[in-house]
Amino acid sequence: MLALAGCDSGGGGGASGGGGGGVVAAPAPTPAPAVFTEGDAARLAKQASFGPTPDLVARIRQLGATAWVDEQLAASSSSYADLATEVRRDFCASNDTVCSRAHFSRTPVAMRFYANAVAGSDQLRQRTAFALGQMIVASEAEVNSTAGIAAFNQIFLANAFGNYRDILQQVTMSGYMGDYLDMADSNKSGPSENYARELLQLFSMGPDQLNMDGSLKRDGSGAAVPNYATDDIKGVARALTGWTYARVGGAAITDGNARDYAKPMIQVATRYDTTEKKFLGVTVAAGATQEASVAAVVDAAFNNASTAPFVARHMIVHLVTANPSPAYIGRVAAVFADNGKGVRGDMKAVVRAVLLDGAARAAPTGTSGKLKEPVLLMTALARAIGFATDGYVFTTRDSNLGQPVFRAPSVFNFYPDDFPLPGSTVLKSPASKLLNTSNVLRWHNFVYDWTVSGDASRSEYALDSGLPMSSLTQPLWASWEAYGTDLDAMVSRIDLTLFANTLNQAQKDALKAAATPITNADANVQARRRAQMMLYVAATSPMFLVDR
Repeated sequence: MLALAGCDSGGGGGASGGGGGGVVAAPAPTPAPAVFTEGDAARLAKQASFGPTPDLVARIRQLGATAWVDEQLAASSSSYADLATEVRRDFCASNDTVCSRAHFSRTPVAMRFYANAVAGSDQLRQRTAFALGQMIVASEAEVNSTAGIAAFNQIFLANAFGNYRDILQQVTMSGYMGDYLDMADSNKSGPSENYARELLQLFSMGPDQLNMDGSLKRDGSGAAVPNYATDDIKGVARALTGWTYARVGGAAITDGNARDYAKPMIQVATRYDTTEKKFLGVTVAAGATQEASVAAVVDAAFNNASTAPFVARHMIVHLVTANPSPAYIGRVAAVFADNGKGVRGDMKAVVRAVLLDGAARAAPTGTSGKLKEPVLLMTALARAIGFATDGYVFTTRDSNLGQPVFRAPSVFNFYPDDFPLPGSTVLKSPASKLLNTSNVLRWHNFVYDWTVSGDASRSEYALDSGLPMSSLTQPLWASWEAYGTDLDAMVSRIDLTLFANTLNQAQKDALKAAATPITNADANVQARRRAQMMLYVAATSPMFLVDR
């Protein structure tokens, strides 16, 4: 193992503390480096893609950070839309596991997710959508509709660089979310409060009032000030009554087997509460339409003063660093509040602000960055090696590694944004919640399997005959074999794609020392085996597992 140390932390004090009061102008960002190096380009690739590749780093270096981010903000190639055609719940025969997996599991959508993450050109759109889907959660753990999962996550892909209000509106009306958090079939006689509560607590403003820098507002006694009370949740729940699932083939709304999770919900006027509703300082007049009630709810959540810093912090945590400074949060929140043209919630401007801020582009320190979560561990390793994949092998691995994409254990995702760094009373390390003793061993074994044991003939890479959409996975070792006996060239590629050119000479020598004893009469086999051993040592090191 490389003798490297790392911690999942960032520059500054996190999102707590602070006084009450109004908005304080955020300090100017730290200036970005005057010279944009290859290592700087690789760092941006770590933050804005599913892992650096030599070609991606070269493109970022060629364009520079700003031009490359702008190029990515204009890119759109990934989609789940073709997977979002619902079938009846009785569509498959009871013993037809192939049919069930194709229509009633996450597998086809997760395969598309991984295939696009490994090879798609719109990397930043995908990373942004992935981050949004970890804040606004609906999961196969409760609702096993392939089309519903596809349509729900298409909201994040389509609106990754759109407006956050549109995201909240479309999520609110999603049939898939309607089942997951019980807004569908919520009746005026007994309104469900589940979606109402999570919309406020997790998807927009958060439970407590925030200053623009993410710090808590406090009352005269120093206590946090709640953003909403029980009556607000009840009022929102009443405003969201009277909706049910669209039905496959126009079936009657009483047909439980025909629920269409991929389409927005439809009205059932007799179940809607038409009386006056009050919440979050808003009054919806008696007799207002169902659409007007939904719009009032979405507007109240979207326009709340705490929503800007709440969303800003989440995006920074998932793209750049687990412990952003209050000033960094404040600068991004200010862009959420106003993109410079009077528009609130412009996610294109927000993502641009997150990635181009001086705090993101300045040289990393010993306390910056974040731990890789399993999804990013898999994709970063695959992209560093070079993979052609249909994504299936990733779906067979992610559950074992503790993060089956689109199957979060609860609405709180796989981990909270404020999970503490073990051993620290100050720093946060969200993904560390997944890093228990068992998972550390699984992560390590996974890296071994895809490096030292990762020849193209590996059985898990093969075509799955029981999965019609499967094409197989192949690691592309030919480019590594082409290095022949040039270990320095191999180390240089590993240094760039795994470590953003931060290895010192002793660490480079350690990699070569791990590879040199490996010999084989076949020059290609020898080169491949040497590369695999160095990748194994590198990808199990703390320096790779922590992105700075």
